[in-house]
Amino acid sequence: MQTQAFTLLEPVQRSSSVVFASPHSGCDYPEDFVRASMLNAQSIRSSEDAFVDRLFTCAVEFGSPFLQARAPRAFIDLNRGEQELDPALIEGVRRAAHNPRVASGLGVIPRVVANGQAIYQGKMPLAEANRRIASYWRPYHAALSDLLDETRAQFGEAILIDCHSMPHEAMDSIVRKRGQRPQIVLGDRFGSAAAPAVVDKIETAFTEAGLVVSRNTPFAGAYITQHYGRPSRHQHAIQIEIDRALYMDEKRIELRPDFNEFQERLSSIIARIVAFGTPCDRLAAE
Repeated sequence: MQTQAFTLLEPVQRSSSVVFASPHSGCDYPEDFVRASMLNAQSIRSSEDAFVDRLFTCAVEFGSPFLQARAPRAFIDLNRGEQELDPALIEGVRRAAHNPRVASGLGVIPRVVANGQAIYQGKMPLAEANRRIASYWRPYHAALSDLLDETRAQFGEAILIDCHSMPHEAMDSIVRKRGQRPQIVLGDRFGSAAAPAVVDKIETAFTEAGLVVSRNTPFAGAYITQHYGRPSRHQHAIQIEIDRALYMDEKRIELRPDFNEFQERLSSIIARIVAFGTPCDRLAAE
């Protein structure tokens, strides 16, 4: 299924309670948006989780659905609440309680991309912000909500894997403190978005594949994990951040020559994660 807001890839048969989604890998840049931006074509992509959709597409082969955003993060951020409007960018928006994401220019309609580079010159009409939310944000979240409801109805639980990538330099402060650079960061809102046993299994899948994993530092998850993670209702949400240096050249936004090798490595991890949500796996664990 494909709309202007998202592409939904479905397996031939759903066999797992695990649902994958990628809200920041969209790269359909509207022409009028690019023309209105002060940034060049390369800079405007700097906040995009480039190629994450390609990394996780194999989940469908193993029996899980995969929801992919099509609109880019610089255009609309699907990992923000629709009320996270930036008064410094959007006309007619009143200043509300302090929100660090909005204050830094990273609201639902971002004001900046990576390294604080401004996207626009001047302000945006509120009507345009509302149009983007109605055309892109709400359809994506309606599809995600439906997927999780259907999965819970079929399997008695739902495990959302929210797929992201992170700049290599984001881990520099962690390296200075701990001496070992995390390659994967799992975010569960410090235990509020997913049961510990679920996150433990996911962490084990990565560590046994030889990857260094950190939890909640420096990324604990944003709107999606906070909104959809409801462990008491058997609905878990875990954000996965992958170091971009593992598979791409960040400056050029190009795949590394050994992308296929990393993709195969990740594929085996994804297969294990999908298997965690199969009825056979859950019965074996009980």
